Amino acid sequence: MKKILVVEDDPDIRELLKYNLSREGFEVHLAENGLAGLELASELSPDLIILDLMLPQVSGIELCKRIRQKTETANTPIIMLTAKGEEADIVFGLGVGADDYMVKPFSVKELIARVYTRLRKVPESEAPTSQGDIVCHGSVEVDRARFQVKVSGAQVPMTLAEFRLFDALISRPGIVLSRDRLLDAVTGGETVLIDRNIDVHVRSIRKKLGGSRDIIETVRGLGYKFRELM
Repeated sequence: MKKILVVEDDPDIRELLKYNLSREGFEVHLAENGLAGLELASELSPDLIILDLMLPQVSGIELCKRIRQKTETANTPIIMLTAKGEEADIVFGLGVGADDYMVKPFSVKELIARVYTRLRKVPESEAPTSQGDIVCHGSVEVDRARFQVKVSGAQVPMTLAEFRLFDALISRPGIVLSRDRLLDAVTGGETVLIDRNIDVHVRSIRKKLGGSRDIIETVRGLGYKFRELM
């Protein structure tokens, strides 16, 4: 049975997550503050951690850093829950070691879908990656097995929705994909509540790509395409 540690100071959210995750067959452990979360993470070596950003005693950001510093939890998937929906806060959270984030209020169904997605991943040190799992185009590399995007060797943190959208584009360089088609790629056929505005996801991806933002081209009135590289 997979162990999930929930670090959340809101008792209602803690119990909501415990109830729904237990129904999925997970062994759920709860911590109400950052210090207790750090102790349980070391004691349990959970398979996944759901971490609130705003915590008493030790903040979610600091806790995430400490979890990543410990050998036993260095590769443990972390999904961050945050009331801060600003992109800068989210990118910062991903930058200190979180694998994914969700903004409160959140959909329990979507959270569970993300939990299953993260638990399907194999630690990088243990996973042989087949040729079909990696798509390379110029300096851009997409590793589907590890849900990673790299540009010139530097990892670009992306949410699950952003990764799926980017993967759809890079898989068909030069081909224009409509917003409806990209939305199908983003949802992955799952009935979860996500931001269905493709333009918002594209803007976020471009910001994260920085100097390489132009590899995603807008085709006015049609959609988007991944720029063919010479």
